[in-house]
Amino acid sequence: MTTREVQMQLVELFHLRPQMIGTGGLKDKDARATQVFSLQLEKEKIDTEKAVRSVAGSIDVRVNWAKYHDTKFRAGHLIGNSFKVLISDIKVSRGKALHRVNRITDRIHSIGIPNFYGEQRMGRRGKNAKAGWDILHGEKNVGNRWLSRYLISAYQSHLCNRYLAERVERDIYDRLVPGDIIEDHGTGERTLIHEPGDLQQRYLNGEISFTAPMFGPKMIRASREAGILEAEIYAESGLSNKLLKRNRVTGTRRRGRLTPRIEIEAKKRGIQLSFTLHKGGFATTLLREFMKTSHGQR
Repeated sequence: MTTREVQMQLVELFHLRPQMIGTGGLKDKDARATQVFSLQLEKEKIDTEKAVRSVAGSIDVRVNWAKYHDTKFRAGHLIGNSFKVLISDIKVSRGKALHRVNRITDRIHSIGIPNFYGEQRMGRRGKNAKAGWDILHGEKNVGNRWLSRYLISAYQSHLCNRYLAERVERDIYDRLVPGDIIEDHGTGERTLIHEPGDLQQRYLNGEISFTAPMFGPKMIRASREAGILEAEIYAESGLSNKLLKRNRVTGTRRRGRLTPRIEIEAKKRGIQLSFTLHKGGFATTLLREFMKTSHGQR
């Protein structure tokens, strides 16, 4: 089941409105995943044990824990996600496969990988992003506010991927450029830089990254070389602040690369990769580096 499907079953089970259920993001429906939900329930009317029994008896999920809290869980509360992925059905010898996996892992540990959005967001062959473009331009009405926002965000994500792909194409992924807005990996603080200078070494150390645009009126824009590239992507999109405001799109920035530490373990059925990604990172994006499938950016 998808996160949304579980959420709506919780809505029906506890007679709540969708906005009364909080979650930190969306999980892949094809994975065995752990998801945290917050439910706005009255403590006096239902205790945690009764709530757990109700969920276990009605929804095809396993409840790991439950407790009362004063705050609704939101996406901003999420720090990251941990993954264990088994690569199976390997067509080469185990020794050769391990050599390849270690070589790719060393490269990722050295410079990271572009923080592309995965196919889960784009939809097959980019159908979600295309639907988002249609909604923004008034050519499609889905009649569901949540779905409309999701599809619009898919088009924003498509443009973000275009920006990242261009940085790779122009050979400016592995370094900072004048005008970048950087993010400190430790604090999350973002800063506009005029010249990279000594910050290049911190970039190579995996302490900071450039950020990529999720276009909207409230997005802080890069300047100089980084800003020129952003402006090109934005101009190609045919968007405008007026169009985005009309659809209540605000905009933000996204860390430009993933810098995970990957643990490798040989298993009987294949090779297991264990890693943690900061919030918003897609495991499928990292796995493409090992599986050699297309990023589908264009």
